[in-house]
Amino acid sequence: MNIKVAQRLEHTEEYYFSKKLREIDEMRKQGAAIINLGIGSPDLPPHPDVIQVLTDEASKNNTHGYQNYKGALELRQAMADWYQRYYQVELDPNTEIMPLIGSKEGIVHICMTYLQEGDQVLIPNPGYPAYSSAVRITGATILPYELQAANNWLPDLESLEKLDLTAVKMMWINYPHMPTGSLATHDLFERIISFGKKHNILICHDNPYSFILNDKPQSILAVDGAKEVAIELNSLSKSSNMAGWRIGMLAADANRINEILRFKSNMDSGMFLPLQLAAAKALSLDSSWYTQLNTEYAQRRELVFAIMDQLGCTYDKAQVGLFVWARIPNNYSDGYALCDDVLYNKHVFITPGGIFGSAGNAYIRISLCANPAVLKETLQRLSQA
Repeated sequence: MNIKVAQRLEHTEEYYFSKKLREIDEMRKQGAAIINLGIGSPDLPPHPDVIQVLTDEASKNNTHGYQNYKGALELRQAMADWYQRYYQVELDPNTEIMPLIGSKEGIVHICMTYLQEGDQVLIPNPGYPAYSSAVRITGATILPYELQAANNWLPDLESLEKLDLTAVKMMWINYPHMPTGSLATHDLFERIISFGKKHNILICHDNPYSFILNDKPQSILAVDGAKEVAIELNSLSKSSNMAGWRIGMLAADANRINEILRFKSNMDSGMFLPLQLAAAKALSLDSSWYTQLNTEYAQRRELVFAIMDQLGCTYDKAQVGLFVWARIPNNYSDGYALCDDVLYNKHVFITPGGIFGSAGNAYIRISLCANPAVLKETLQRLSQA
């Protein structure tokens, strides 16, 4: 039989990490002790009180049924309170917040709600690959905008103004930026909101890293009038060590929430209620949780800086987030070559910057999601001739 995949998938490849992790599994089966520094999956647990709420609620008889498509009110209220406390953004928990099964789900929901063939979408290069994948599935066209180290990996809005933007319907941004760790300013957010209003472009801000090694979390929704043109995604995966729990959120004007719900409600149901109630507990924790988390990550980042030094890479020490982004030395053709060299000869997996777009070809990325003992073992392996 010759059953072909749908045309929408013809230019959508399997996710890089999905393929690479299969290769690593095979190497491990053959006896190789591979250290994985490639993926940003927190290795630290959530707060004990969060786990206790999950345990208590899951043991009840009445918490196992289908849930509201818009999520439990307790969770939406906790999300609204969290946004007010840390971002100084007021959100109506009844109309302006939608819990998600991870913010990656939200990327697809947003794209499927608003995009179709003939639309164009501004996508950062380098940037999170899921943006491009979600856009391709809708049939819309990707219009990459290149970010450069010389401009601190921020969008050059003056250059974008010179483009023909008549078919552009959406723009994806992501600050603190993944993979580079660059921070945006409030002034940049103001200019992006003005850009979106001027050209009738929906601004989609993906914001899962704002608490990691950053003491001034920002939301684009703090800009006056931002809800008129912007949607923000957020997540508990990184900031609460709950990546496997798949809990994210979408914040926007009530009309946007209702529009996206038209798609989402046909694709999934509400999350398991004990997960939602435990997530509400995580969002209610005071700032000492983030301080403790960042003390650990700061220690790890120093070790990753030392790994980058050992590899001959150069990097910006001011970057934030869950990774370290660095430029490779000139003796490698690109980041893929360096990463393969380290994987096959030192049994350490790190991420080539090229998977995030052509502007990342000369870079690599290392995750902070490994304990100090593992990072020290990595340093020892790399120092051996």
